[in-house]
Amino acid sequence: MTDENTQNDALYHVVVNDEGQYSIWPEGKAVPLGWHIEGNPGTKETCLAYIKEVWTDMRPLSLRKQMESAGQ
Repeated sequence: MTDENTQNDALYHVVVNDEGQYSIWPEGKAVPLGWHIEGNPGTKETCLAYIKEVWTDMRPLSLRKQMESAGQ
């Protein structure tokens, strides 16, 4: 198997932090502090498609809350 095939077969998790920011993380690696897994593992493409669908506001959660309280 080539490296390209190995990478295509790799599974990832969608991870999200307390600020509502998303990323992907390789399955089997410890998730960094401050991040938690959201959903089940999938291919890189599947995870990125999920993030594209759900992460529609790129602003950090703290900024969104601040702007809402300021009436913006």
